[in-house]
This record gives sequence, C-alpha cells and structure tokens, in this order.
Amino acid sequence: MNFKKFYLILFVFILSTSANSIEPEIFVETTIKKATIILSNNNNKENKIKQLKVVAKETVDINGIGLYTLGPIRKTLDTNQKEKYIKLFEQYFLKSFSNRLVDYTNPDISILGKEKLNENYTIVKSLLSGNNERPEVKIDWRIYTKNPNNPLIRDLIIEGLSLARTQKEEFASILNSNDGKIEALFKTLEDFSSN
Repeated sequence: MNFKKFYLILFVFILSTSANSIEPEIFVETTIKKATIILSNNNNKENKIKQLKVVAKETVDINGIGLYTLGPIRKTLDTNQKEKYIKLFEQYFLKSFSNRLVDYTNPDISILGKEKLNENYTIVKSLLSGNNERPEVKIDWRIYTKNPNNPLIRDLIIEGLSLARTQKEEFASILNSNDGKIEALFKTLEDFSSN
C-alpha cells in the first residue's frame, strides 16, 4: 500500500469517527430544539404529549434512571420483578416527563458550557431564561457518554436539585413505609400511569 492511499484511508476513518461521535452540548442543544418545535406547534395537548414521549425514548436513558432510582433493593429482585419494574418505570417516567413539559410554549434555553467528569459522564450547563411568568432557572444535564455515538440523558439537576436523586428518595420512602415490599412500589407506579 502506498503512503497516499494509507493517509487517505486514515483521513476518512478520522472523519467518519468524529462525524459519528456526538458532543454532549450539541446533543443537548438538538434535544432542546426537538422539544421546542413540539411545544411551539399548534397541535393539541394529547399529540404534543405523544411526540414528547418519542423524544424522551430517543434521548433519555430511562432504564438507567429507573435502576438508579430503585436503589439497593434492585439487587434483591428476581428477573421477573426487575422486568416488571423496568416496564412500569418507563410508563411512569414518560407520563411524568411529558405532563410536566407540555404546558411550556417556548422554552428559551441557552447552553453555557460543559464539564467532562470522566469517560462516562459529562455535565452540560444551561440556563432557562426567565420571563413575566417564571424566574430564570439553571439546568445541568448529566449526559451518559460511555457510547459517544449515542449519548443519553441520565439526570437533570435543576438549581442544584437532582431529579433522579429526588425520585430515588421518593421510591425509598414508599418502600420503607411498606416493609420493603416491591409490590407497593409497583402499585404506586401502576396507579400513577393509569390516571
């Protein structure tokens, strides 16, 4: 193989590698744009919720968040219980996520920068601009970057408060007040999703 051909192959490889990996701040910016388009269109609330759920499935590590929020009890569950929990948590998460977002009409979020924690995690810092109806809000996006071609949201930290940690504490409280029985948490998730 001659050197010209070798360097051409190397150049194409580098380009394709960098084209496939997605920088966390670009990923967050793209996700915000997708959500903004949905929220600012004239569709009815039900259609917006459906579209927001699609965006969440594409961009959020729902399984990862679900297992984290379950806490140490996840190690005691059998395969059937774990599968049931993951299914119920996804339904719960998607409903909670879409219902909270659907009433925003035009969220103005600016990306401020990023902080790479390690190979697996990067924090993307952003600011939701304030207006007459709401104050400005700092939002940090915890992005799971183990696969740089497919970054996923693992947590949102809003004004220093981690949504995943808050959810974990809520689930721990449900389990503690029901002698650690996973069925109590299943019922809570089922009741929320069916309403």
